[in-house]
Amino acid sequence: MSKQILQPPVGKKLKLKDFDPNYCDGLDKDETKLETIKLQDRLKELQTMLFADKSQALLIVLQAMDAGGKDGTIKHVFTGVNPQGIKVTGFKQPTSEELGHDFLWRIHQHTPEKGYIGIFNRSHYEDVLVVRVNNIVPKAVWKKRYNHINNFESLLADNGTRIVKFYLHIDRDEQKERFEERLTRPDKNWKFSRGDLKVRDQWDDYMEAYEEAIYQCNTEVAPWFVVPANRKWYRNYVIMKTLVKTLEDMNLKYPDPEPDLDKIIISD
Repeated sequence: MSKQILQPPVGKKLKLKDFDPNYCDGLDKDETKLETIKLQDRLKELQTMLFADKSQALLIVLQAMDAGGKDGTIKHVFTGVNPQGIKVTGFKQPTSEELGHDFLWRIHQHTPEKGYIGIFNRSHYEDVLVVRVNNIVPKAVWKKRYNHINNFESLLADNGTRIVKFYLHIDRDEQKERFEERLTRPDKNWKFSRGDLKVRDQWDDYMEAYEEAIYQCNTEVAPWFVVPANRKWYRNYVIMKTLVKTLEDMNLKYPDPEPDLDKIIISD
């Protein structure tokens, strides 16, 4: 199996058909799950340091087609991490108030403060994906948004926010299996929406929109990663490994303790 690039080169166009959603780098499933547990322990440690340090923040953007695994990623990758330092925001259809502002207004309010990890389940990219595919605004409007997004992410980076963006890449066959599971399992019925079928019919249009969004907004300060996501165990491993490396690169440290702690005596 040839090596697959997970982080597309900045400034280079891509075709998602060139990325295999079943790719797993030849890794063994059971061994990888054990390695993932080790990464999870390291992630917990680094998140504690981030929370204590309070000099930087981490923003994680998750995008995918319906049933792509955004919820599952959040559940499995962040199991055991201190919820006190995590904020998850899901972006649905904009409210009338949100539509009365610029498209980034509702996003900026939910970016993580220093010391925190912010997770976006869908994000500002919906305004160059759903909006584009469904012709909600003219092309002249949404085309300018790539530049607005890059400037917005650059602003966050300049303020100490590290940004990583994951596109969870599944294929149509995998999506069909996951939809069918939602239909047949009572505990998952609630996750199925007839509207998902309309989006499925627009698959090719969404692939083009994702390709353009990744190409236009893949930058040094806010890189995109295309994660093979048909195999959930490999998806979790790749994302956790990427997050651990990202946090380690932030050179986090615990703040200096108060002076003379060694002289303090705790009374009985």
